[in-house]
Amino acid sequence: MMAVIDGTIANVALPTIASDLNATAARSIWVVNAYQIAIVISLLPLSFLGEMVGYRRIYKWGLGLFTCTSLLCALSPSLELLTLARVVQGFGGAALMSVNVALIRLIYPQRQLGRGMALNAFIVAVSSAAGPTIAAGILAVASWQWLFLINMPLGIVALLLALRFLPGNQYASNARRFDVRSAVMNALTFGLLITALSGFAQGDSWELVAAELVAFLVVGFFFVRRQLQLAVPMLPLDLLRIPIFSLSVATSVCSFCAQMLALVSLPFFLQGVLGRSEVETGLLLTPWPVATMLLSPLAGVLIGRVHAGLLGSLGMVMMAAGLLALAMLPAMPGDMDIVWRMALCGAGFGLFQSPNNHTMISAAPPQRSGGASGMLGTARLLGQSSGAALVALMFTRFGDGGTHASLLLAAALAIVAAVVSGLRVQRRPVSQP
Repeated sequence: MMAVIDGTIANVALPTIASDLNATAARSIWVVNAYQIAIVISLLPLSFLGEMVGYRRIYKWGLGLFTCTSLLCALSPSLELLTLARVVQGFGGAALMSVNVALIRLIYPQRQLGRGMALNAFIVAVSSAAGPTIAAGILAVASWQWLFLINMPLGIVALLLALRFLPGNQYASNARRFDVRSAVMNALTFGLLITALSGFAQGDSWELVAAELVAFLVVGFFFVRRQLQLAVPMLPLDLLRIPIFSLSVATSVCSFCAQMLALVSLPFFLQGVLGRSEVETGLLLTPWPVATMLLSPLAGVLIGRVHAGLLGSLGMVMMAAGLLALAMLPAMPGDMDIVWRMALCGAGFGLFQSPNNHTMISAAPPQRSGGASGMLGTARLLGQSSGAALVALMFTRFGDGGTHASLLLAAALAIVAAVVSGLRVQRRPVSQP
């Protein structure tokens, strides 16, 4: 929960952070981007390490690193040092995310895995959407530094619990070798992709963006070619050959991109156009995570009774309807005009996420749970990073109409996710012992 929340908790406070650290608004966005990029480039290598040395070990080290660097973030006297601390914090967060789902598969018996995946999806979905709400609550009583300091006591308690209760990995194999070249190529591939998206969105020169895209394509080509030669690839191409797994990955990317488009753009509308305070903005965004919280357990109960493809499609159609309703808000909306629309979005997202994640992890062989877990996190972060970059593009392209354009694009992506999810209805998941 801490690792996911920290991806969005600073969004609401960016204007305050920029002012305190004497930075421009454009530069302050790197407080969010640095964390996201660090996670994206390290998720797959860390999940591979988890399959080698054990998921429990990677989780413990990641939790310790995340907790310590949270203190460094709070104590940073400049934007440059805060950004650097956020990069290292991102590596700790990536260690947690990379093996989290794999650990859940070890903890829960197969017959109860749906319940475990529903709980995990509930935590991830609520955490993704609740960052602004939690930030608003903290900022109402404390400075922005407490957005990071709050991780210290929580991280210490979590580390003590991890040392006591997390299971070992019966599938860990020290016989595997960590391919450093693949790890470097993985970082370059995903790093160049996210950097190019961000640069394009923020108005960098066409020459620079084109160079980054060309470098991404070249490095990505050799990265994929190398993975095809490996028996156990770092980029889980063996899992992506499973149709229902690859469809679930595509659906996840679209859904999180749509969510990020809405949750990053709406604060600008609520504060800049409607004149709401930071606290009011956080409270008006709260119905999204609350509705997700209520629907995720229901989705967990329905796993195995209703096809995951149908549940996913229904959830994404509900989310698309909510996003379109937000895009058509009246000029001076009341609180309830915003609340029910946010709740509809959150309810649809909650109905979608649990079945989708359960399908992904169940389609992978047990010994490849780490790869599936890493890919699940990578899909989510790619969607979120792309969504954040697209918000910047919408504001660059449409100015004050950026929020409206972002919501329409988010609705379109939710509809695409609904269609792709429906394609899974004719596919049968691979049953695992």
